[in-house]
Amino acid sequence: MRRRRFVTAVAASAVLAPLGARVLSAAPAPQAITPELIEAAKKEGKVTYYTAMDLSVAEPMAKAFEAKYPGIKVAVERTGAERLFNRIGQEVGSNIRRVDVANSSDAAHFIVWKRQGWLEPFLTPDMAENLPADQRDPEGAFVNQRTHLSAIAYNTKLVKPEDAPKGFVDLLDPKYSGKLVKGHPGYSGTIMTATQQLAKALGWEYFEKLSKQKVLQVQSATEPPKRIEAGERAIAVDGSDYLFWMAKERGAPIEVVHAVEGTPQISNPMAIFKAAPNPNAARLLVGWIMSPEGQEFIVKVSGQYPANKLVKAKEGRPALASIKTLPEDPLEVEKTADEIKTRYQRYFKV
Repeated sequence: MRRRRFVTAVAASAVLAPLGARVLSAAPAPQAITPELIEAAKKEGKVTYYTAMDLSVAEPMAKAFEAKYPGIKVAVERTGAERLFNRIGQEVGSNIRRVDVANSSDAAHFIVWKRQGWLEPFLTPDMAENLPADQRDPEGAFVNQRTHLSAIAYNTKLVKPEDAPKGFVDLLDPKYSGKLVKGHPGYSGTIMTATQQLAKALGWEYFEKLSKQKVLQVQSATEPPKRIEAGERAIAVDGSDYLFWMAKERGAPIEVVHAVEGTPQISNPMAIFKAAPNPNAARLLVGWIMSPEGQEFIVKVSGQYPANKLVKAKEGRPALASIKTLPEDPLEVEKTADEIKTRYQRYFKV
């Protein structure tokens, strides 16, 4: 399902901006996590969580929530963000009420879903107070669950530090031909977002040249870290940086490269759907994930950068502010997603 056709088919009147946009109407009054809400959530007994986050993080997070609130089971449904977007569109079009909470690595999805009126605004007092303005929709329709980067990385057993790339343009060197692996923007929201940023920074001619480097093409941004850890390829062009770091902390021979041109930065918003079959459990899950406890859990397990200002980044990881990053533009991604997929497929033949 192409995004532009989908948007046209279910278009609504409002044109909305991404995180940090101007306020079109007031955010909802914050809702506290009360004993009554917890009891109502326990009566529902479950919550379905759609996410693009790797299962190595999503499943432990779900277990931690279940331990916090016994009697509520979290059904984690993990897939690539672009497939997640199409799946939700198809379910809504077929009047299938399954998703309670969705988390995507393509922030543009939330522009579309909010425009359609599909999202249920929700903030707790903690979220209202401790999420900076650029980490939440001004009307409370969605919040940024976490931030990661799409970084270059390499296997130190296959590439010497002095031979490692310093940035994206370096990857065009013939010596790297047949040694690269990368994700696909037609499957991964991380790669969709990163592709838009890099095309703007370096031009589409960069991808045309990169496609001639005998690149191993995979789908998810979670795959390049696993391929270079296994030694299948020496260098990852892109991928979710938290998985590179997690592998390195396990002792894998991996080094992360923050490109001299700038590294793509990826927001990962989360929202409750109005048609959620388990609305109370959905509120409880979102409230917990965005609380200091939930945010600290994500940081501890994966080292992704937290949105809640009460939570510090993981010790040993570079501070986000210290890294040169490329600017995010979810509105531009939303407008050009189909073009990005088409041009990418033209160059990489996949």
